[in-house]
Amino acid sequence: MFEQLKLKQLLKELKRIFEELPDLRKGKNSQYEMADAGMGAFSVFFTQCASFLAHQEEMKRSKGRSNAESLFEMVNIPSDNHIRGLLDPVLPKRLAPMYRMVFQGLEQNGILDTFRSYSNSLLIALDGTEEFSSQKIHCPNCSHRELANGKTNYFHSVITPVIVQAGNQHVISLEPEFITPQDGHEKQDCEITAGKRWISVYGKYYARYNVTILGDDLFSRQPFCQALKENNLHFILVCKPDSHSYLYDSVAFLAAQGTLGTYQKRIWNGKHGEIYTYRYANNLPLYGGKDALLVNWAELTITHEATGEVIYKNAFITDFEVRETNVEAIVRDGRARWKIENENNNVLKTKGYHLEHNFGHGSQHLSSVLLSLNLLAFLFHTVMDLVDEKYRLLRQVLRKRQTFFQDVETLLRYFLFDSWDDLFVFMCKGLELDTS
Repeated sequence: MFEQLKLKQLLKELKRIFEELPDLRKGKNSQYEMADAGMGAFSVFFTQCASFLAHQEEMKRSKGRSNAESLFEMVNIPSDNHIRGLLDPVLPKRLAPMYRMVFQGLEQNGILDTFRSYSNSLLIALDGTEEFSSQKIHCPNCSHRELANGKTNYFHSVITPVIVQAGNQHVISLEPEFITPQDGHEKQDCEITAGKRWISVYGKYYARYNVTILGDDLFSRQPFCQALKENNLHFILVCKPDSHSYLYDSVAFLAAQGTLGTYQKRIWNGKHGEIYTYRYANNLPLYGGKDALLVNWAELTITHEATGEVIYKNAFITDFEVRETNVEAIVRDGRARWKIENENNNVLKTKGYHLEHNFGHGSQHLSSVLLSLNLLAFLFHTVMDLVDEKYRLLRQVLRKRQTFFQDVETLLRYFLFDSWDDLFVFMCKGLELDTS
């Protein structure tokens, strides 16, 4: 089991993708191959060490061999400038097959089944995030906004879909969709358009796995919901009163008639009691037009039992019929959308991946390609946590992600390892961990 998900195999597949990339160089200087450039860039993200290649260059000079060769199968170690020059023309979609390979491996080994939620569905959360921002550096693929001081802010943003599950610490990254200038300059329009583009490209493939799309209020509009239905995708999307006045008029009418579904329960959170109040209704028009899509609606309000203070309130639209017997599960899955913020975007920005750092901007696609490699590093780490017992044990014992990668950086700087397993065995022995 897990053969195609072992780190050695994942790296081999990634290198093969780079080997198949076209080399657009016109000169005769071909010292570095595309695979060296790609794996070199990936190695920096994977080890979370900006100086990894420089350290390996030193090791190559002193020992005749380096961890760049033994662990990442690089032939030559390129400089930062060579990497940027070689990767700048590469379309980021050329890396998309790697995400698919990982997904298929997780499915074939039964790991995806552990992520299934209500109605045996896989939850895919969509959200946009900025990956780069500058008032000086920009390229043709930058979006821009005019600031109050008259200056222009250039930025890149991206849709980062992930498989989530309520109560699961892991998220599984899927193919990103980059938000480009032709989408317009309003955030909402950009994000929605990119989201629809992702659905049109990948929706039918993932639909065969019984998928439910999660998203914030931006996505709970008729055109996007129709796109989901056309691709046989379920949905649970945040639905706010301010942006859905017609639907909420229908909710108010049902409440006044006493026909709005209501379900209530008490929860003890360890400190005080909380009252969970669910309201729900089916077949409500999404907006006031004659062609309005009929959707189902569920709301949760959490109040402090003693004080009556509202602790949480949110509502969702869905294509699942909502009943008293399933409203908890539907709302629970809808709330899992926040995991894309906490376990994905926040981790990528604050836990060593430095998502918003400018690793190299380029004049074409460099920024997006490097972002894709960073996401793949995060995905590989997630897979290792799911299938590699030694890696998982080390991460548990060392606790902080930063501590683990600092140890890895130090060891790879001074010691040569023939394989990743050798490195992890060495670390386990040093920490006197039982791996038998």
